[in-house]
Amino acid sequence: MKARTLMRLLGAALALMLVAAACGDGDDDGGATTDVTAAPTQTAAEPAASEDEPDATADTAATEADDSAPATTAAPAEPADEPDPEPWRIAYLSASSANTFLLASVGEMQRLADENNIELVEFDAQFNAELQTTQLQDAIASSQYDGIILVALNGPGLVPDVESALASGLQVVLFNQIVGDDLSTNEPQVDGIAASVMAPPVVTGERAGRLTIQACEGLDPCRVVYLFGIRGIPLDVALRQGFDSAVAGHANIEVVAEGEGLYLGPEGGINAIQDILQAQPEFDVVVGADQSLQGVELVLTDESKLDGVALIGLGGSSPAIEGVRDGRWFATVYYAPASEGRLAMEAMIAALRDGTMTGGIDPNANFLDEGLVTSANVDQFTAEWDG
Repeated sequence: MKARTLMRLLGAALALMLVAAACGDGDDDGGATTDVTAAPTQTAAEPAASEDEPDATADTAATEADDSAPATTAAPAEPADEPDPEPWRIAYLSASSANTFLLASVGEMQRLADENNIELVEFDAQFNAELQTTQLQDAIASSQYDGIILVALNGPGLVPDVESALASGLQVVLFNQIVGDDLSTNEPQVDGIAASVMAPPVVTGERAGRLTIQACEGLDPCRVVYLFGIRGIPLDVALRQGFDSAVAGHANIEVVAEGEGLYLGPEGGINAIQDILQAQPEFDVVVGADQSLQGVELVLTDESKLDGVALIGLGGSSPAIEGVRDGRWFATVYYAPASEGRLAMEAMIAALRDGTMTGGIDPNANFLDEGLVTSANVDQFTAEWDG
């Protein structure tokens, strides 16, 4: 008889003997129950062994079990997935979500936000300073944000609210517009602002004035039409201040008409220049934002006046760069809105991570010829926005 069969018979016999012993002589035990300890679990191929079996039998059964079934190894525990960190929430208070310049800026901000686990929430002020003030106050009161990126419509008037944001523990980054009274510098004018990314508007106005001096060379008088973006806002006040200071020493230059072209596209420029033509049909230079000048170009082309008028833009957009290259525009002051948006978001991330104070940044500072784009250097510039 094979050894395995013999062992199975011996195991069965021993099991029967134990059962019989457990059932007999109940009166001698006084009715007490027996404390039975469960035997170690065996493989399915073997019956359970009695605790009274000899050690040799248990050893043999264990050896046979090892031969009949492969050993198994417990799988290592899977490490628990760590939850994603909560995203930073940034309130972006835009001067206007429809402004084509700022669209290039927010595109870069959103790209960096997506790459750095940041939720960017945009507030559209629609070029309404009072609405923007309310939006800023609401964002602070909500306690839902870690930082604020602000394109200020009323820089001097927003100082108390920016101070309130900083006191609430928010990081604040400015770009494109100043918060404070000094419009000749891009350095933060409120203690605690992490960064201020912009070309100072007075300096931009001076650059436009220097281009006007070039355009007026040899003309006496040189009649200039000046188009504000939005008359009376701090930005446009500062731009005009810089322009006037640049041309002040040139008696041949005379501003003969003013208008308001807005910053939303050609339509504002179309309306403004049509009104001006009714009262002042003759002029030599038009200065204004790139968006407005696109409309001015259309009207002057229809009136067969474009060849006799020098267009000087503020913005360095694709239409402006192309216009200068083709000879339809005299010049434009270059701006880099995508770079502004990128630099603003980089400064915000640094401030949130470790409290870095970046300070004032002028994206135009290192451009060729200070960003004064003319036919002589236009091939060295690439537009960052479409106007």
